[in-house]
Amino acid sequence: MKWVAPGPAFLFCPADRPERFEKAARAADVVILDLEDGVSPDRRDAARVALRTADLDPDTTVIRLNPVGTDDHHRDLDTVRSTDFRMVMLAKTSSADDVSSLAPLEVVALCETPGGVHAAHEIAACSNTIAVMWGSEDLVAALGGSSSRWADGSLRDLARYARARVLVDAGAHGVGSLDTVFLNFGDIEGFRREAEDAAAMGFMATPCIHPSQVAVVRDAYRPTEAQVAFSKEVLAQAANYGGVFRLGDVMVDGPVVAQARQILRRAGEKE
Repeated sequence: MKWVAPGPAFLFCPADRPERFEKAARAADVVILDLEDGVSPDRRDAARVALRTADLDPDTTVIRLNPVGTDDHHRDLDTVRSTDFRMVMLAKTSSADDVSSLAPLEVVALCETPGGVHAAHEIAACSNTIAVMWGSEDLVAALGGSSSRWADGSLRDLARYARARVLVDAGAHGVGSLDTVFLNFGDIEGFRREAEDAAAMGFMATPCIHPSQVAVVRDAYRPTEAQVAFSKEVLAQAANYGGVFRLGDVMVDGPVVAQARQILRRAGEKE
């Protein structure tokens, strides 16, 4: 199921804080109202009450549900089905059956366990999957580890493997892909590098955990003027050549032309 998100900056917002809903929706391209880790267990009933009266656009709102098999999941699902919201994020998605059980709701499958990452290909293939996201910290915790990142904030090899696998599996089935969150929201430059890398590799979006990260994501996913200018020249020259050609010091072939078109689409430019 193809989902064209309105922009790359998603923002998590605790569902038990209704006073923040409208502000989060104004700040981000998509707001994720969180019924799982962002809400303490004793506040989840209050969060579900707030969700029932939330006045947000269903086209730009995703509800994060607790994992399948938990009591909270059933309560979350009953609540969502009593509203106009139709897009959900399933925490700790472990199988295609988890996603299929939510139909006709549209699902952003959060692969953040060993089982979920292992089954990402089948999860992305589900008819009601609209995107796949990976989670670094839950994955490492489930494996008995203590951190997905090195001291400088960069991802360890295990996390990079999960990231690449989810991205490729999502792409193989034509659904969107979301990068993991960056917990150290004080490290703006580290987050910028990671978001730029995500955009360059083809992720659809990077979810934020703090409003200060939203502008960073939008800047990271927005092509530079130099990239736009080069892409326009690539496409202009490609119209005059039937195959491979040289543009400056760059060999241009089919994949480079495809990348140029993608850059112009992200920039909102016409070919």
